[in-house]
Amino acid sequence: MFVGISESIEHIKTGRLRALAVTTATRSPALPDIPTVGEFVTGYEAITFHGIGAPKGTPADIIDRLNKEINSGLADSKLKTGLAELGGVPMPTTPAAFGKFIVDETEKWAKLIRTANIKPE
Repeated sequence: MFVGISESIEHIKTGRLRALAVTTATRSPALPDIPTVGEFVTGYEAITFHGIGAPKGTPADIIDRLNKEINSGLADSKLKTGLAELGGVPMPTTPAAFGKFIVDETEKWAKLIRTANIKPE
């Protein structure tokens, strides 16, 4: 079963669930003894992420302010500690870089879908 670290970390740490691997490109700082799938299947990486978006046409000054405040929050030591306990890794970024990340992830998975000839039912 594939499940996010934040949903499973408590079960892993208490021994109620045995993690075989993480799907990120590198080992999780929260679970450093758990290997990555990429250590067995070269190039494998599948991540979950959370981000904040705004409606198209939102003024640039609003976007910039939101980005500044969100990144400031992600730099807060209490929040970083809380996220780390859940296996989360804050990724402060710019709106442009986050947009590129979304495009890159979409292209990566679209290529996989095409290569595997996956069709909607």
